Amino acid sequence: MRLIKKMKLNIIFYKKLLKKLLKKYINFIIFKKKNLNQLIIYNNNNIYNILLFLKYNNFTQFKILNDICVIDYPYKKKRFEIIYNILSIKYNLRFFLKTFLLNNYIQSISTLYLSANWLERENWDLFGIFFFNHPDLRRILTDYGFVGHPFKKDFPINGYIELRFDEEKYSIVYEPIEIMQEYRLFNFLNPWENLL
Repeated sequence: MRLIKKMKLNIIFYKKLLKKLLKKYINFIIFKKKNLNQLIIYNNNNIYNILLFLKYNNFTQFKILNDICVIDYPYKKKRFEIIYNILSIKYNLRFFLKTFLLNNYIQSISTLYLSANWLERENWDLFGIFFFNHPDLRRILTDYGFVGHPFKKDFPINGYIELRFDEEKYSIVYEPIEIMQEYRLFNFLNPWENLL
């Protein structure tokens, strides 16, 4: 019971500290009572300065970036929500920083966290979010000839092109996708009936 009270006080302390020190960068902070060590911070697209503070401040020390998640809301004005999942091992805390993008770009944090290099490339490839100042922003999960970003809600389920191996050319051929199926004749006779 003491540990739970101590963790609640710890989170309340961090909530007050962050509101005071980062008031020009943070919109509002939510404390989740179910998960005592989680705090959700909403900000106004100045994610780099917030993460710089949270990583190098002695009271926070969020040295680990676990994940960068993206949620697509195609009918909203701010279409993409980006969630940064950071962890402080010293203080046993996990924060979620959320920001909404009006445009499809945001500043890269790959200079702060090395793991952000792969995560930002993944989100560029799948959602089309451009991380400027990224050292090597290129596709990693889809091939280089792929058109579009497959996790966007406006991307068709079947895609735009299909590929197959052509035995005559002995190579892989890209073709526009065709959904029509040929009329097929199925033989429903049992081959074992002829043996008797």
